[in-house]
Amino acid sequence: MTPVTLFVCGDVMTGRGIDQMLLHPCDPAIHEPYMDSALGYVELAERTNGPVPRAAPPAYIWGDALAQFERFRPRLRIVNLETAVTASDAWQPKGINYRMHPRNIDCLTAAAIDCCVLANNHVLDWGATGLRETLATLRAAGIAIAGVGENHVQAWAPAVLPLSNGARILVFSVGLPSSGVPPAWAATGDAPGVAFVPDLSDDSVARIVQAVQAHRRAGDIVLASVHWGGNWGYGISAAEAGFAHALVERGVDIFHGHSSHHPKAIEVYRDRMILYGCGDFINDYEGISGHEAFRGDLSLMYFPQIESDSGRLLRLQLVPMQMRRLRVQRASDADAQWLRELIDREGRRFGTRAQPGADGCIELRWR
Repeated sequence: MTPVTLFVCGDVMTGRGIDQMLLHPCDPAIHEPYMDSALGYVELAERTNGPVPRAAPPAYIWGDALAQFERFRPRLRIVNLETAVTASDAWQPKGINYRMHPRNIDCLTAAAIDCCVLANNHVLDWGATGLRETLATLRAAGIAIAGVGENHVQAWAPAVLPLSNGARILVFSVGLPSSGVPPAWAATGDAPGVAFVPDLSDDSVARIVQAVQAHRRAGDIVLASVHWGGNWGYGISAAEAGFAHALVERGVDIFHGHSSHHPKAIEVYRDRMILYGCGDFINDYEGISGHEAFRGDLSLMYFPQIESDSGRLLRLQLVPMQMRRLRVQRASDADAQWLRELIDREGRRFGTRAQPGADGCIELRWR
């Protein structure tokens, strides 16, 4: 048995206000019904929590997370990058559009991100031109991608991340319309787009399993990253749980769910980790009112330790964090307790419990 520690998290939204305070911002003009400049989101954050630096160094946004990377030393770091990486002006009329300038890609390499999953509802905000620049920029930076491509073959191909002794993690990324992914964004035989499934049906499970079986070889660990569901609310339907269970039963070792703006329940099913909703990790939402009861400013760093020759979850440690001044910082003791009680309460129906861990961490128990 060889244990390996990974890092996963929820949505990393480095466009709009985040992009504006980095070294190489895009034109701040945006096309929203309530804001015409991305700089407005920086100003909202400043009115809420104090000054935000301009031309901030690339590592600024990760703040205290960098020390946690040093502490846990994850073998691989996997995030849902929910923005286009482009200087294109080919914005799509969809209400909210996220983009980060390609020259700000070092905000991802500063945190040594290994893989970005991209089948989400913002990757095509700047059209096929923006998507192609996103792919080219990530590849040039040495960051693996999953969930999008020039056609459906590329979109459904996994990111292949090597472990030691020849083992590999295969990362598949899919998006569902329940999270706002437009069906028209689905990659086809001759058009770029995302790996898209329309629902939680057996056919959708079979489509994902087909992709897994086409690429998996003996000894591989499979991570399915799924952008699904609404932004707010803790409910997990029987259909959602059944979908996650079916994927585990048919070969998925890690289920990485995201789209909710706050953390949701965690389940360990057949010794495999199911994250129903990771919550946002980096965004520019400071100062936006509404849904305060969900504490969307709070987030978690997820550090699962898995058995590399089986995919079995051995341990899961969570680090409570908070977004302030467009930067991730450690949550206060009171906020960390709030998150622990949340994960404990929501996990009870799935047989998981959240207990205090070392140095303010949360330990998940399931046995």
